Amino acid sequence: MEFSREKRLKGRLAGDRRGDLYPHSLQFYLQPPTENISLAEFENFAIDRLKLLKVVENLGVSYVKGSDEYKSKLEREIRKLKFPYKALVEDDYDARRKDHISHFILRLAYCQSEDLRRWFIQQEMDLFRYRFNALTGDLVEKFLKYVNLSYGALTARSLPAVQSDERLQPLLNHLSHSYVGPDYSIQKNVGKISLEHIDALSVKSFPLCMRQLNKALHDNHHLRHGGRMQYGLFLKGIGLTLEQALQFWKFEFIKGKVDADKFDKGYAYSIRHNYGKEGKRTDYTPFSCMKIILSNPPSQGDYHGCPFRHSDPELLKQKLQSYKIPPTGITQVLELVKGMHYQLACQKYFQLTHDVDDIGFSLNHPNQYFAESQKLLSGGREVKKEPSEPESSQQKLSSQKSTNSCSIPTSSNTEADTELEGLDAYFTED
Repeated sequence: MEFSREKRLKGRLAGDRRGDLYPHSLQFYLQPPTENISLAEFENFAIDRLKLLKVVENLGVSYVKGSDEYKSKLEREIRKLKFPYKALVEDDYDARRKDHISHFILRLAYCQSEDLRRWFIQQEMDLFRYRFNALTGDLVEKFLKYVNLSYGALTARSLPAVQSDERLQPLLNHLSHSYVGPDYSIQKNVGKISLEHIDALSVKSFPLCMRQLNKALHDNHHLRHGGRMQYGLFLKGIGLTLEQALQFWKFEFIKGKVDADKFDKGYAYSIRHNYGKEGKRTDYTPFSCMKIILSNPPSQGDYHGCPFRHSDPELLKQKLQSYKIPPTGITQVLELVKGMHYQLACQKYFQLTHDVDDIGFSLNHPNQYFAESQKLLSGGREVKKEPSEPESSQQKLSSQKSTNSCSIPTSSNTEADTELEGLDAYFTED
């Protein structure tokens, strides 16, 4: 495949030649595309197909593949996406071209490691099976005559040539880690969350990765750089202002081995930096699930990362037990972890902690988890109410005296829960 910054020339192939390229709506992707496409089209095609494969993965674990419910839900989700399969069947050249090219772009992105290859092949197989089963008898017969069933996966051999292209390799690396959901760098709820809400929120509405970081911070009065970045940007995304963030981190750190002066000199800068107030003035974005799962794995003494990806299964089981997850639910979570469906394991955790059968969304971001939890808890739906104790020494902050001016307003659990109800309006917005 060749790429250029120029716009694709229109009408390169007239009617008959176009038909020769894609005579059937379904293919085994035996031959890579050879035409020139723009970088914009390259990225758009890839993102659209990645969204499709994420839907296929989600439904493939949530429902029996091939069942009527699975097919109806997948058909409904596909209808929302930019892959018009009706057009594919109806001999639409542009739709078939997009199907062909987008497959090979993602093949390049996902052939770079065994885990990525395994994920990509599984979703493409499930998508192919769904599409094949949707064909009429005549089209099935036509397809079987059309295809050559001998197949070799050779994409990885082309990586050296692709990696030498400074335009493409960053795009391919980004795609395999890509987040395709809402932008949580825009703070819709700035200043609407008080610091005394955080512990109660961590029990009710934080994903497991952030709940783990919150507890580790309170237990150790410190987090290493990876944990501060992951948790700090998450807190920024749920609405903490820069002033609140400085107050929050300083309050905890000075209870450990860091005095106020050391905090101001050694840690405050990086917090301001995350908010775009230092250095290059970049307003940093909260980490997506894929970024957390695939980059910077935690070492001993670290608490960042994805508990479903980076925790020993037995330790994960113990943690879920301590959070009162029922045994059958723990088994379901561990099965998803075993199958390397880490985001789906987190979705299952959401279902279990909110007592819902279908969460109604595909989880891709910790801040999405928080926002959806708040919507659910404020929407009047019946959810499981478990007595929750804060996981930290901030249980009753009024009994603690700080040696400087960074004390946090006091609140009991009951008061915090009552105040949380006042946040409802802020999380029911689209």
